Amino acid sequence: MSGKRESTGALLTVLRYVLGNPVIRAYMKTYLKRISCRYSDDKIVEQSMLYHALAFFAREVVSCPLMMRFLGESFEILMRFGLRIIGGDEGSVRILLKDPALRRGVALVFEGIARYGVTVPQKLPSPFLIVWNFTNMCNLRCKHCYQRADKPLPDELTLEEKLKLVDQLDKAGVASVALSGGEPTIHPHFLQIVKALSDRGIHAAVATNGWMFADRDFLMRSIKAGLRYIEVSVDSAYPHKHDEFRGVRGSWEKAVKALENIVKLGVDHAMAVTITKYNLSEVDDILDLAESIGVKRVVFFNFVPVGRGVDIIDADLDPVQREFFMRKIYDEMKKRKMLIVTTAPQFGKVTLQMSSGRSIAPTHFYVGEDLMTRAVAEFVGGCGAGRIYAGIQPNGDVIPCVFLPLPVGNIRERSFREIWDTSPVFKILRDRSLLKDFCGKCPFKNVCGGCRARAYAYFKDLTAPDPGCIYNLRYWNMLREKRLERGVIKK
Repeated sequence: MSGKRESTGALLTVLRYVLGNPVIRAYMKTYLKRISCRYSDDKIVEQSMLYHALAFFAREVVSCPLMMRFLGESFEILMRFGLRIIGGDEGSVRILLKDPALRRGVALVFEGIARYGVTVPQKLPSPFLIVWNFTNMCNLRCKHCYQRADKPLPDELTLEEKLKLVDQLDKAGVASVALSGGEPTIHPHFLQIVKALSDRGIHAAVATNGWMFADRDFLMRSIKAGLRYIEVSVDSAYPHKHDEFRGVRGSWEKAVKALENIVKLGVDHAMAVTITKYNLSEVDDILDLAESIGVKRVVFFNFVPVGRGVDIIDADLDPVQREFFMRKIYDEMKKRKMLIVTTAPQFGKVTLQMSSGRSIAPTHFYVGEDLMTRAVAEFVGGCGAGRIYAGIQPNGDVIPCVFLPLPVGNIRERSFREIWDTSPVFKILRDRSLLKDFCGKCPFKNVCGGCRARAYAYFKDLTAPDPGCIYNLRYWNMLREKRLERGVIKK
């Protein structure tokens, strides 16, 4: 996996180096035109010339119009030149680009730089990742559920509409789609949509409570359909506490069995834990459980008081607790043979500080010490809501993030690409100069930016300071004082 990350970093560094030249950037706009080419599996793929040029570089067998051959050769010269300058490994990059989903992601970065120039964080023409709340249907009743999931909504997308949405996301160039919910695996359309995504070369992932994947046969059918990444939620090392938090007895046993099955089958995975005051004291025990199963990645999700989470708002960590927690998991990752990260964007700051500037966490998927990772961090730029990812609700509403359920358009009325390009809300989220108070002047704003969902949940302002950050402690104390005055909480 480290080789893949280094190769990704090399690619992004090459993009910034080569396309930073305005003449080359102007030339690369030629590659933004969409054309159809036939691939070795006999599939006709309609994507940008950039995407097909990346396939040529990866030595894929592709049948394209003659002009594309010429552009492919020109592109190869640029890539080899850039990789030679930074000392990148050409062979490993070619292997990396054999993955259609990764080609999509790299093509998005190319197009973003070609259209907007090099920006910090980088503006993109489409998101890397869509988290699709596939259904409101759920077999659990979790206390923190951002959807208040229960029964399917009356206006959820039909199967035909879901397939049309897959087509829209494909044409927009989206690299990865994570199905969430509710519980997506219990919906009758789940396997069909996974296959539809996979057939388009989109990286198909799922966030699940694990209930269905405790059945090895169903898990294998999902993998066969094209599922590539599975995140299973576990909120306590102890069955009774997890079950009480999740609202259904036996849910811990199913989640652990699902992870055991996933590990045995070698599927890319993570244990997902929402960190709150309820389980803060269990961090060591949760990591011990993950190690005993053989889990390779643990992701601690930032608690955001939305949905049912509003009802347990006092379970949120204060800024001091969150800071100690992030420092704790950074230390634990150094001791244990697993990746341990958190979706709190402040983790980028913590890793930089604790490593004396050597390490950084560009996303909640990786922490690294190489210069290439720094390049990735500047591209990603911490909180990615409305910038590098977006959410889609069961009824087709597009939202900046599943923890920021602010509808900006509906795919029944306008195409996803049009919504992404024109939404005033997204434009605000893409401009870090609009951030207020310390978030606006923080030296770490380009690798963090604060959690915009938490800012909105607490202040109803997308540009407000994130009250979960140690540098914004006074805002947390102000919020607490107001709750004390209203008698919502007691001293």
